[in-house]
Amino acid sequence: MSELAPHPISLDELMAREALRHLVTAYGHCIDRRDWDLLRTLYHDDAVDDHTPYYCGPVDGYIAWLPGMMANWRATMHTALSALFVVDGTRAQGEITARAWHLTLDGERQFVAWGRYADHYEQRDGVWRFARRSFILDHAEDLPAAQGDDFGSGGVGTGRAGADDPVHARLSLFARTDA
Repeated sequence: MSELAPHPISLDELMAREALRHLVTAYGHCIDRRDWDLLRTLYHDDAVDDHTPYYCGPVDGYIAWLPGMMANWRATMHTALSALFVVDGTRAQGEITARAWHLTLDGERQFVAWGRYADHYEQRDGVWRFARRSFILDHAEDLPAAQGDDFGSGGVGTGRAGADDPVHARLSLFARTDA
């Protein structure tokens, strides 16, 4: 029987699944806030990231590549839509459906990638991290961006890439240590 079939879930497996959900959600936060130091903590030292054809290799190379690639976008939003995990002791695999939205620097175009991550995770010293992360593109959209401010100047926080995003001021436990 497939490991994906419904089966009784132990407390250990439930805790592992929640830790993995946190891991994949933290990944999107790190990418969108450009928090490369925090992103590095999500991967094991010998991890591989595969965003072929753009980058495939050791995680340190991936993190070194990201700032230049992300400099092309004024804003991004990486969202994990669903997560399906198979846990086997201290190893796990996951298929994460995702939407990655990108706004061009001039605000004129938006690029949306719809896809999935095929992840391998390992728990070492009690902590779950990525061992290998691979992106699979299912569909992409290149669209004009709507212009205008629907909220006026009513004090609504405007999202920004990096340490000056309002989330860091509004959620003290999210404050970056590199800012």
